Amino acid sequence: MPPRDPMARTERCSSLGGMVEESARLHPGRPAFFIDDSVTRYAPLNRMANAWAHALRETLGVRPGEGVAILLPNGVHFVAAALGAFKAGAAVIPLNTFLTAPELRYIVADSGARVLVSGDGFAPAVRAFSGDTPSLRALVTVGLEDLGGDTRLHRELVRGAPADDPGLPVGREDLAVIIYTSGTTGRPKGAMLTHGNLLSNVAASGRAIRIGAKDRVAFFIPMFHSFTLTACILMPLSVGAGAIAPARLKSLARFVRAMVFHRATIFIGIPHFYDMMAQRGIPWWARPLLRLRMCISGSAPLSAATLKEFERRIRVPLLEGYGLSETSPVVSINPLDGVRKPGTVGLPIPGVEVGIFSGGGEPLPAGAAGEVAVRGPNVMRGYLNRPRETKETIRDGWLFTGDIGAIDGDGYLSILDRKKDMILFHGMNVYPREIEEVLYRHPGVAEAAVVGRRDKHRGEVPVAFVSLRGEGAGGAQGLVAWCRQWLAGYKIPHTIVILDRLPRNAAGKIVKEELKARLGD
Repeated sequence: MPPRDPMARTERCSSLGGMVEESARLHPGRPAFFIDDSVTRYAPLNRMANAWAHALRETLGVRPGEGVAILLPNGVHFVAAALGAFKAGAAVIPLNTFLTAPELRYIVADSGARVLVSGDGFAPAVRAFSGDTPSLRALVTVGLEDLGGDTRLHRELVRGAPADDPGLPVGREDLAVIIYTSGTTGRPKGAMLTHGNLLSNVAASGRAIRIGAKDRVAFFIPMFHSFTLTACILMPLSVGAGAIAPARLKSLARFVRAMVFHRATIFIGIPHFYDMMAQRGIPWWARPLLRLRMCISGSAPLSAATLKEFERRIRVPLLEGYGLSETSPVVSINPLDGVRKPGTVGLPIPGVEVGIFSGGGEPLPAGAAGEVAVRGPNVMRGYLNRPRETKETIRDGWLFTGDIGAIDGDGYLSILDRKKDMILFHGMNVYPREIEEVLYRHPGVAEAAVVGRRDKHRGEVPVAFVSLRGEGAGGAQGLVAWCRQWLAGYKIPHTIVILDRLPRNAAGKIVKEELKARLGD
């Protein structure tokens, strides 16, 4: 008899809320989340989500398909609010907690979010934009501070709310998440992911790593990230597994102690963490106590040297994968069994196809470099209110990623270059055009171009080249201060180089290759 497939139940579910309801029925007393010193079990978590769902629908009047934006740090409040929105038939809009008020205002307004859930740490930013965002009907705080307007207290909203599932007709084709990504240029766009997109990706990813109810997944990457939502939250919830995360990473040693104490079996992180571990190792006392059976790396490229040294020091398989928000997000991963090829991002997960195409849209043979395209049930519905961008990105069922890659004779995918101009800082996407637009708004800036410079510890950092109009810009320091008003900290240029003029080609376009050459990479 073949081994039982724990992901078969996930594939049969019609919605994410139904998936969680079933896991709570099967594993009511099993721990779902370990957040710092608190433990939340499946049955109480499901009741919290149900109370959220009733409050959203019956008290706040959220209708099917309307948006619920969540601006919260890692914690059970984030998870319960998201699950409650799924059960209410609403679309979750996870907000990057590093963004400034203007950046948050844009996403909330563009998405048409009806409700914003936040907390005390973000109250000043929310107050700065909540009053002039017409779509917002309600502000809910899980803390005590006023968010502006008619702020509702979470504890009052859910007090007395029914703890049973609302039983709403939410299906696989219904919108579940709108996650904002800039693609390769311009302002962020909302990638629309359905319940079916996420359920299929959870099931396929779970099969690839053979996750089961006895697993416990440790992570400290932010919950607003698409990778975290699928791999660290929904995938464990689908099988009754546990998740271990700090609300805020105060120290690496403390997090390692939590992994030991809560018996973590899987760790999911970004390359920067594995680079640190490859250089420093882990505390001597933790080595015989850790029960990790695998580690998974995503969100940015992992060097072959880091992978080799990590596995030598830690003696745990490290699997590198690849994905993007538009694909829910996992596309491929190096196999747990069989050959793991350093320098590749592995094999496509079950049910997902990957192709390599020429600039003219023709499929290319094995070994040839071209644009990576993805086809499968994990591919987004499209970009919210952007039919042109959707049509450009999804063609004949294939989602064209903008990444350059190749597939070898064994089917392993290698990413040779990333989306044009995009910078990866600590696994976070930084889009040069967004920074350039902020610099161009400064009255003293005549020209601006941003490129990435390699950094040993952070992957890449943004560097801006500018030419000025007269003396009014206040130099490089003045421009950095200007950027701080409009951009999240990780997007602010690490260095600003002032030139008399920027190099341009015959067509008048700034030649970024010449600017990169100045960095000496």
